[in-house]
Amino acid sequence: MASPLPCNIPVLILLMIIPFMITAAQNPPSPGYYPGSRISTIGFDQGYRNLWGAQHQRVEQGSVTLWLDRSSGSGYKSLHPYQSGYFGADVKLQPGYTAGVITSFYLSNNEAHPGDHDEIDIEFLGTTPDKPYTLQTNVYIRGSGDRNIIGREMKFHLWFDPTQDFHNYAILWTPSEIIFLVDDVPIRRYPRKSDATFPLRPMWVYGSIWDASSWATEDGKYRADYNYQPFIGRYKNFKIGGCAAEGPASCRPPSASPSGSGGLSQQQQSGMEWVQRNYLVYDYCRDWKRDHTQTPEC
Repeated sequence: MASPLPCNIPVLILLMIIPFMITAAQNPPSPGYYPGSRISTIGFDQGYRNLWGAQHQRVEQGSVTLWLDRSSGSGYKSLHPYQSGYFGADVKLQPGYTAGVITSFYLSNNEAHPGDHDEIDIEFLGTTPDKPYTLQTNVYIRGSGDRNIIGREMKFHLWFDPTQDFHNYAILWTPSEIIFLVDDVPIRRYPRKSDATFPLRPMWVYGSIWDASSWATEDGKYRADYNYQPFIGRYKNFKIGGCAAEGPASCRPPSASPSGSGGLSQQQQSGMEWVQRNYLVYDYCRDWKRDHTQTPEC
């Protein structure tokens, strides 16, 4: 009888190739340009300070670890306010049960304008072990919880497990647009269509971990369970390439694209469309329950 090996060779090759095909399919196309590579890394103490929960914050070798337990969470704040710029950090999230817990990196001027503030958010919404993390991006213009809050949420799942390693998350805020990036791949672009729908006042940069059980996980269905404490968020590789509020008026923020003129290149646009096609799970502009007279940019 002839050996069956030759007949099996194509099958064996296919079995070897399939895992690589699946891996490749899960990665976004290259954006071709990496704005984060143009910004120098700084140590935590060079750009930030503790804001609250000092006993739940540890700084070592330029990085910072925050944790939440039953007694407190923790947060940090940039040393200076900024008028625009690129703001990024590498973040590694807690695995397991994290429902109700928010780990965040964001811009805000809430302390300067309480009740009437602007905000640009990257928030990781805690989850249960059988479901992926949700990355929520949001933009507030002159609004907060004690007035008329108008969120502009877009939520994504990720093409990787954010608990397994550090990944870079960044906000690029210029006078004409806001671009959210993950590992320098654009996932959302929010253009300035009018002064009324775009944050223009200086903001500080923040990071925090805190209990948001009332809404964070499936609209509050699952709450923080302190049997799993502490909940930990790790940050490193901080990058600030911004125009300080007290700096010269001639300062120009970095560009997201290689052209230097704003917007995204065609390659970057393709990457963003791939992410939104495969991993977007909520878009406020497509939510029919929303009153879109309050979000005219939709």
